[in-house]
Amino acid sequence: MELNELKKAFLEAYNHEAEKVYFSPGRVNLIGEHTDYNGGHVFPCALSFGTNLLLAANNQKALRFKSLNMPEIICLPLDQLLTPLPDNSWVNYPLGCIAQYIKRGFKLEQGYDILIWGNVPAGAGLSSSAAIEVVTACAFNDIFNAGYDRTELAKIGQLSEHEFAGVNCGIMDQFASAQGKKDHAIYLDCATLDFELVPVKLDGVKVVISNTHSPHKLDSGAYNARVAECKLAVEQLRTVRPNLQALAELSEVEFEDIKSAITDKVALMRATHVVGECQRTIDAVAALKAGDLTKFGQLMNASHVSLRDNYEVTGLHLDTLAEEAWKIDGVIGSRMTGGGFGGCTVSLVRDEAIPTFIEKVGAAYFEKTGIKADFYIAEIGDGVHALAD
Repeated sequence: MELNELKKAFLEAYNHEAEKVYFSPGRVNLIGEHTDYNGGHVFPCALSFGTNLLLAANNQKALRFKSLNMPEIICLPLDQLLTPLPDNSWVNYPLGCIAQYIKRGFKLEQGYDILIWGNVPAGAGLSSSAAIEVVTACAFNDIFNAGYDRTELAKIGQLSEHEFAGVNCGIMDQFASAQGKKDHAIYLDCATLDFELVPVKLDGVKVVISNTHSPHKLDSGAYNARVAECKLAVEQLRTVRPNLQALAELSEVEFEDIKSAITDKVALMRATHVVGECQRTIDAVAALKAGDLTKFGQLMNASHVSLRDNYEVTGLHLDTLAEEAWKIDGVIGSRMTGGGFGGCTVSLVRDEAIPTFIEKVGAAYFEKTGIKADFYIAEIGDGVHALAD
């Protein structure tokens, strides 16, 4: 929707005009999956589509929330902002961020009306939840005049996800939504939060996102189970490496020497993926900087295979899209992106091969699943910001 349409929708919902408008993007991760909560590197980029938040002060001692995707307005008194709503309400994503400010000693002296609209496909694994969290954190950073930088906004979003959505996610999604820059990917060390903005120069090649329309549900418990399995691997490795804090601290050679200490078979599989994925991410960024897209694509493919075989987060829908992509001349690399269990793949495709890619991969996917995939040519955009009138 255009900005004037959003402002009109706000006026219709609340009978007064919006005072501020903010935008935060979704993200796609080029490589480095399930490494963030294991202390490794990731390589995401912000997308050009995301979530808008409009707000204005009201004359009530309450916050009112409306999503243009939902019919109702949800009203919460200012003294009831520290408890998640039941039934996995979408309001928990913005509410959790506001709660983080209150926990830090900030106090809301008046109520606000909030309207949210986004065009990140829900359940696609492109971080629609992180976009809502970061845009809310940014808006209330202004309201409270808190002065937090973009990294702190990402941390607030992550805490919201942990405490109000019940997902023990890493920092990547919120960090990409906060720190993104047009035509750059973010090479982020999730242990230190040091990062580098790396230009994404793809001469004659596009980033293509393929949506399975098999929505992932991180709150289903499968994601949190992977987090727990990685923690178990670290605990068992500490019997031979007492100071180990995270799997990403291990090189592949070091891991090979001590992996026998992991007696749990599933935990060993998870750790094997994480250690390998950490190295693949480092190698992929080096390849991109060197202009070696062939190497980058090979690492993308290897990432998907490990996510399929060792981390077990792909399934029929993601595997079909990736494996059919690998068959197409002009596809440099393809892999699942995001948490898995449905969602999207990300592929590097030469310009001249894109029509064939969409036609053949789409047809094969429909034949195997009975679902029509959608394809997006990704544009890399900026992180969270206020929009001018």
